[in-house]
Amino acid sequence: MCASSKVMTLSEAVDRFVHDGDLISFGGFSATQCPMAAVHEIIRKGIKNLHVVACSNGQAVDELIGGGCVERIEIAYGGNGRFAPTCFRFRKSIENGSLKVEDYSNYQMTLRFMAGAMGVPFLLSYSSLGTDIINQWGFDEEYRLQDPRLPLKKLIVMDNPFNRTDKVDQVVLVPALQPDVTIIHAQKADAFGNVRLMGLIYSDVEQAKASKHVIVTCEEIVDTDELRREPERNQIVSFQVSAVVEVPWGAYPTAVYGYYDYDPWFLLDFYPKVARDENLWKDYLDKYVFGVRNRQEFLELVGLDKVERLRADQEYGYNRSLKRR
Repeated sequence: MCASSKVMTLSEAVDRFVHDGDLISFGGFSATQCPMAAVHEIIRKGIKNLHVVACSNGQAVDELIGGGCVERIEIAYGGNGRFAPTCFRFRKSIENGSLKVEDYSNYQMTLRFMAGAMGVPFLLSYSSLGTDIINQWGFDEEYRLQDPRLPLKKLIVMDNPFNRTDKVDQVVLVPALQPDVTIIHAQKADAFGNVRLMGLIYSDVEQAKASKHVIVTCEEIVDTDELRREPERNQIVSFQVSAVVEVPWGAYPTAVYGYYDYDPWFLLDFYPKVARDENLWKDYLDKYVFGVRNRQEFLELVGLDKVERLRADQEYGYNRSLKRR
């Protein structure tokens, strides 16, 4: 394992590894394990023109878009499930033309990260044959020509070159993604960047392995010996990680398996109201993002007693008494 500590503050990590115009991906899925503390730090620092790539992500991309940080996004789904089938700032920005978007399936996005991790230009699949995912492009050919970081085509359908039958056999080629930086939120990491994700891990591992830099925010930094006792449960190793930041409740209001559940009050009663209204949205950013210096001050604004009630049952990994409505 690497011998040097990668522990730093969230402010230091964002300063070093997130820049205007970066190709950036975020771990988590919809209302689960989104790196929200990092998202707020990026907004506070006024980073602009990000090109976001993600599988399904709700709260993180919605607040980042609402914070004016995102120029374009490639994504499978931008929503919080039943709390927001389509996220509010995400939808509003597409409708008013301030955000360019291109859609893929979750499987295709995972394949694209996997291709980036493998160092190959593309992978192939049968997924989406016969659907408009292939026909409808968010970025047209002229736009792609102007930016060498974009593939010239969204997807390519071709005949299987190994087909030995007289039956039609077509495959879909999906282009690789290699983000400048990926930010994930994990349950545990050690100071050197060895990471343990618990519960569903979505495509966090593929995203991390595809990226030039990886920022890991985590609920707790643990001793390396604890991770060594069950090495098969550690998915990301030290040489793949650039920064480790301990941020308890760093994914709130989304859920972290084994630590806390998502917050129905925030996601259903509070956030939709502020996200739909321009004045309330500005007030939200001023008070909850720009008006605090760190995660602790944000949690105090929300209410420490309120978030404590979201603690997960240690046996089940989620809060069994939570009223999910």
